[in-house]
Amino acid sequence: MKSAAYWKEKLILNPHPEGGYFKETYRAQEVFHKEHLPQRFSGDRVHSTGIYYLLSDQDVSKFHRIKSDEMWHFYDGVGVTIYEIDVNGNFKAHKLGLNIDDGELPQVLIKGGNWFGAKVSKPDSYCLCGCTVSPGFHFEDFEMADRENLMQMFPEHRNIIEELT
Repeated sequence: MKSAAYWKEKLILNPHPEGGYFKETYRAQEVFHKEHLPQRFSGDRVHSTGIYYLLSDQDVSKFHRIKSDEMWHFYDGVGVTIYEIDVNGNFKAHKLGLNIDDGELPQVLIKGGNWFGAKVSKPDSYCLCGCTVSPGFHFEDFEMADRENLMQMFPEHRNIIEELT
């Protein structure tokens, strides 16, 4: 197993606003035009985008949401737990990784519009994964969570909200 520093250097990863490090690896050339997309999108969007994403035990992916579905893929390191709160307040902790016997899966889907954040499962470790978004990611569709607002909406999830905001 490599190190987080190795992957940051070799893949030329940059800090992500939500936490962790990333690099866009794919942006489709074909476009969905606004009139063919749900109303939540303010303009045209490419069909799909992909990134490398790296979290170490020093980082968390802070609660945020996007308007598209996002598929996470495991590549290297240890598992990561992705915490999701849907629009109805239902909570789920997804385990991304290859330890199937411990409940991990190599892919996890987060539905568009749901709040989510993540952290690695073990201290002194990292997770290298990838994320595919469709319709493609656009920063206009990205919203960081405000701690107080999220706790007002979902007070039953206070502990994880405090940890990931």
